Amino acid sequence: PHPPPTLSRKQPSGTGTGWKCLLLKNKVNFSFTFLTANFLSLSGNIIGSGIFISPKGVLEHTGSVGLALIIWVLGGGVAALGSLCYAELGVTIPKSGGDYSYVTEIFGGLAGFLLLWSAVLIMYPTSLAVISLTFSNYVLQPVFPNCIPPYNATRILSMVCLLLLTWVNSSSVRWATRIQDIFTAGKLLALALIITVGFIQIFKGNYEELTPSKAFNFWMTPSVGHLALAFLQGSFAFSGWNFLNYVTEELVDPRRNLPRAIFISIPLVTFVYTFTNIAYFTAMSPQELLSSNAVAVTFGEKLLGYFSWVMPVSVALSTFGGINGYLFTSSRLCFSGAREGHLPSLFAMIHVKYCTPIPALLVCCLATLIIMLVGDTYTLINYVSFINYLCYGVTIIGLIVLRWKKPKIFRPIKVNLLIPITYLAFWAFLLVFSLYSEPVVCGVGLIIILTGVPVFFLGVYWRNKPKCVNRLIESVTCWGQKLCFVVYPQGGAAEEPAAHCHLPTSDKSPRK
Repeated sequence: PHPPPTLSRKQPSGTGTGWKCLLLKNKVNFSFTFLTANFLSLSGNIIGSGIFISPKGVLEHTGSVGLALIIWVLGGGVAALGSLCYAELGVTIPKSGGDYSYVTEIFGGLAGFLLLWSAVLIMYPTSLAVISLTFSNYVLQPVFPNCIPPYNATRILSMVCLLLLTWVNSSSVRWATRIQDIFTAGKLLALALIITVGFIQIFKGNYEELTPSKAFNFWMTPSVGHLALAFLQGSFAFSGWNFLNYVTEELVDPRRNLPRAIFISIPLVTFVYTFTNIAYFTAMSPQELLSSNAVAVTFGEKLLGYFSWVMPVSVALSTFGGINGYLFTSSRLCFSGAREGHLPSLFAMIHVKYCTPIPALLVCCLATLIIMLVGDTYTLINYVSFINYLCYGVTIIGLIVLRWKKPKIFRPIKVNLLIPITYLAFWAFLLVFSLYSEPVVCGVGLIIILTGVPVFFLGVYWRNKPKCVNRLIESVTCWGQKLCFVVYPQGGAAEEPAAHCHLPTSDKSPRK
């Protein structure tokens, strides 16, 4: 029989929106207009469930309403600087894989592998754990209106949701696509409702907490370290700004339309996030917001009356879609890394019938389940935000290195050097003081990244392994083929997996 359809090597990894699923499934080369790219980056990626999670963390570390709002505005400005740097990289190195491809191209295989290692072990599983826990908190909050939902109940519900969506993504790309399209509406409905009700409250004169005398009334004096942690909490909501790179090849005239998309989408997202927080403070005092385990639910209970049920339902829909999107993204990044030779061949295999990367999905699910049991939501956000910013900074350092190494390479977009330098100055401030304020959290993240160094040299760089090691790898791959009924994407059917348990040969050798 003919080999099944496989995922395209041109896949843009790093985002979980419905259009991408459709692109991978049908191998269609879309020509995105500027408006389409802007809309997708706004509704499907940058605006996510983080806005329902981060306000509490930002306020807790800033010590006042006014400073918290300033942090949200500055967070949008930093995201805009980073987006411009990524725009240059995206059209200069037009490869799928985002940060992973750029770092591998500029700094070599080890740096690219460490970024991939941190993404597979920390960034995506931690983001999945945070969003899953938020989903369970918002679902259970109406059941436990006067107290925090029980620890075991939130973990069990989060795990059930994660396992369900792993099954969906393993069974059908089309189902995953439809879930993403439908549930994206949940977060847009919730945010539109919050901002609209907030404006109504302001017109009624209910903005006492927003007056300068009250807004900058500090109940604690924030240190520089606290401000760094507040930025980390806020940056979780802005994660996704580098999505614009993943549609560079599909944009019409990216040299002109990509900067336009950035200049419109980032300010619009910043406006939505800032006014969502302003709306919260028209109904709640800072103390009420800090004591709430589900901010949007508390907001709805105070202002929506009989229709307060809309808020937990909308946020639950949003987070459910977010889990689905992150699962799709993380599994495809794992899949892409395996095809480059940086991860075991098993993770580059897809199901014969469903054409889904089941081994990669199972690895992402398992890593998330483990992290979900490790810490609370806001500690996990510090983990993922610290590692995210570390990777962003290394990638933008790569832009400066590429300017030095290849000054004459064609750059359709070339930003002023002050932009990456300004971003890196902020990046250094954020990482240094985050490490000072949360040495354990940030230190553990750095240690996990560095554990990838021996793994790279033993698993990727060392080509002439002993026969016993190769036989062990082959037996594990064979077992995975039997379990998942998968086939290597370069071809070859697997009607009888037991008869085809030899290691497939990739068309590319691992990058060193």
